[in-house]
Amino acid sequence: QVQLVESGGGLVQAGGSLRLSCTSSGRTFSSYGMAWFRQAPGKERDFVATISGSGSTTSYADSVKGRFTISRDNAKNTVYLQMNSLKPEDTAVYYCAARLRKVVGVTPHVYDYWGQGTQVTVSS
Repeated sequence: QVQLVESGGGLVQAGGSLRLSCTSSGRTFSSYGMAWFRQAPGKERDFVATISGSGSTTSYADSVKGRFTISRDNAKNTVYLQMNSLKPEDTAVYYCAARLRKVVGVTPHVYDYWGQGTQVTVSS
């Protein structure tokens, strides 16, 4: 069983930055493809960014390209999401997800484990 714990959410003004972290309890963290998804009230859970086990491959939703950066530190069992130039439409609960494959994935159903989520609120 893999447990994921997110942190780093909060309230920020438009144009500001936040860095989310997600720490895994898994013993073979470098074997997991990781991703961030987000869900706004009344909406579906949307893909944000994904990274392969080695960190060599990443992919982003068009809405965050150039503003968000996903990275990982396998020695710390942690994946990060650096969010810059935040907009009010980025407001959502952000979820970390892990899949038992090293490759990236952009749809929720390919992920095996999920964190509890962290709230990000961007004020205008």
